[in-house]
Amino acid sequence: MQGKINCLLKYKGLGEPLDIDMYMANDGYKGLKTAVDNMSKDDILDEVDKAVLLGRGGAAYPAGRKWKQLMAINTNPKYIVCNADEGEPGTFKDRDLIKYCPYGIIEGMTIAGYVFDSPRGFIYIRGEYRTLQQEFQKALDTAKAKGLLGKNILGKEGFDFDITIVSGAGAYVCGENSALLNSIEGKPGRPRVKPPHLAEVGLYSLPTLVNNVESFSCIPVIMRMGGDAFREMGTETSGGTKLITICGHAKNKGVYEVGLGTSLKDILYSEEYGGGTASGMPIKFVHFGGQSGPIGFPEQFDIPYDYDSMKKAGLAIGSGAIVVMDESVSLVEYCMKVTEFFVHESCGKCTPCRIGTERMLEIFRKLIDRKAVPEDIDKLKELGDMIRLTAACGLGQANNVALNNALAHSRYEFESCCKRIETWN
Repeated sequence: MQGKINCLLKYKGLGEPLDIDMYMANDGYKGLKTAVDNMSKDDILDEVDKAVLLGRGGAAYPAGRKWKQLMAINTNPKYIVCNADEGEPGTFKDRDLIKYCPYGIIEGMTIAGYVFDSPRGFIYIRGEYRTLQQEFQKALDTAKAKGLLGKNILGKEGFDFDITIVSGAGAYVCGENSALLNSIEGKPGRPRVKPPHLAEVGLYSLPTLVNNVESFSCIPVIMRMGGDAFREMGTETSGGTKLITICGHAKNKGVYEVGLGTSLKDILYSEEYGGGTASGMPIKFVHFGGQSGPIGFPEQFDIPYDYDSMKKAGLAIGSGAIVVMDESVSLVEYCMKVTEFFVHESCGKCTPCRIGTERMLEIFRKLIDRKAVPEDIDKLKELGDMIRLTAACGLGQANNVALNNALAHSRYEFESCCKRIETWN
């Protein structure tokens, strides 16, 4: 299915977001009740698997496979963790879910708690969402008062599950799951070496399920409609809908929900979505999926917006960010700003990322000041590739994704920033 769908954001605008009766009157908690009353735990896992729900935080790992891997581990207890750090520039779709659909997140986490007999869940919300943290706590309290969280949920003896909010402190790297778990434990938010994987040794060294806000919000929908119906809202290999955030120079900025498989050109140019640019200038390039994602150019846009099609075109969905830039933007300056971001957000754990990104930024500054020579461009690419191959986590490993796209498409724009050496006869 293609086009705009009101599935995850169906409660936005219906009424007061913290009104649990409004939520329940519009299919809320039907997913949990269906799972608890009518399905075995293996049935629940099968439905999540059939839905082809790919992780909505950016990595796109199949949720069904992740859940089944955790179920196969015999160690107990298991923890349920929701990643609501959302520090990716250009991404603000989880903010809308937390603000307008808090019970959908709670319900999804509670279903996971039921499946894995987990006594406790944690939601790690970025520190900048301070007011939303307070509102989400009210939603937790209301769900508990309704018997939908805490002890004997839905009146089922022994079905005990509670959720604790943990506030982030502004570190982008804590969006990486293992760094996030370290932060919850009160340790520095630095990524762990893997293996062991989090399903085996996660929070407090126990098996842990970590999913994104949007991923958990999809779980009640899957339980209500079934995995096959959810998959059919997208494509065979990219099931369901996707929340996207259109910003930058786009005419119609905002959060949209689309069926995976929707035309990327429609998303960028149609008035139903992005509407082109606010300036009326042509789109020069689009940064997809956040700072660690690829830059795309107009000749690549005639494809469906789904995980496979985007990957084949050298693009990515990632977090769902779509940052539109018009022709007034210097590609070199934009890539320098991306590098500045990686310099600032490096946790400092590994030398390649800590030092290498600084050296890249020095070359960018030479380019902007017209003091670079063409060999500096080769050195810039070499540094980025070296960091990608040797960095300890996904932050450093993705430092040069945008740069490599830019060089492959518009190397001449970088060369035009080099100083001119004139030969006098």
